[in-house]
Amino acid sequence: MSSSWSFEVETSIPAPRLFKAAVIDWHNLAPKAASDKIVSAVPIEGDGGVGSIRQFNFAPGMPFTFVKERLDFIDVEKFEVKNTLVEGGVLGKYVESDSSHIKFEPKDGGCVVKITSTYTPLPAFDAKGVEMAKQSFAGAIKAAEAYLIANPDAYN
Repeated sequence: MSSSWSFEVETSIPAPRLFKAAVIDWHNLAPKAASDKIVSAVPIEGDGGVGSIRQFNFAPGMPFTFVKERLDFIDVEKFEVKNTLVEGGVLGKYVESDSSHIKFEPKDGGCVVKITSTYTPLPAFDAKGVEMAKQSFAGAIKAAEAYLIANPDAYN
């Protein structure tokens, strides 16, 4: 049986700019903006559009060495993306499947980033993992925000 969780992060960065940085080009930006967590990221398959697969390799000391995600849906006008974990991370150890729906909604010159993650837990699943996932997501968004504040000409 599937379960889900939702979470929101407010930022001072406009939705179009943050979406470009934190979704479209995250495989390039993550190793710069979150180098303490993500040491490298590479496109595995596709051109960055629907069906593309990206691999993110984590720093030593992180709970997992890598994840591969498939982009299932991208709407650049509505700042919305859906992706599915296809290998690594919690897959096969704590969850049978995991997919996310992320939407960047404009708010007061910045935006609110909303995520809903849907997963099928395995017997080893620990609810503490949900809290870790929320904090990881918030950390990634805040890392992108900090990079964009420090680099005002990036991703305009």
